[in-house]
Amino acid sequence: MSGQTSVTVRILDKEYQFACAEEERMALLQSADYLNEKMQEIRTGGKVIGLDRMAVMAALNIANELLQDRTGAENMAEDVTARITSLNAQIDSIVDQDGSFDF
Repeated sequence: MSGQTSVTVRILDKEYQFACAEEERMALLQSADYLNEKMQEIRTGGKVIGLDRMAVMAALNIANELLQDRTGAENMAEDVTARITSLNAQIDSIVDQDGSFDF
C-alpha cells in the first residue's frame, strides 16, 4: 500500500487541495477535470447562478449519466443472457434430433 499524496485540482478557476493514495491520483485528476467541464457547461448556459447551485446541478447531471450507463449495461446483460439461452436451446435441439454431434 502506498502513502498519501497531496493533489491540487482546479474547478471553475478555484483551487482545491485533496489528499489521496498515490495510485488514485490520476483518477482524482480525471474526475476533477470532468466535474470542471460539467460546471463550465452549466456556467456557460447562464441559467444557474451561484457556485453551490452549479455544483448541485453538475452532481445531478453526473448522477443521471451514471444511472443511464448502469441501465444500459443491465439491458445489455439481459440481451446477452437471452441470446445465450436461445443458442443453448438451438444446440440442445440439434443434439436431440440425432443423438450425436459430429464436427
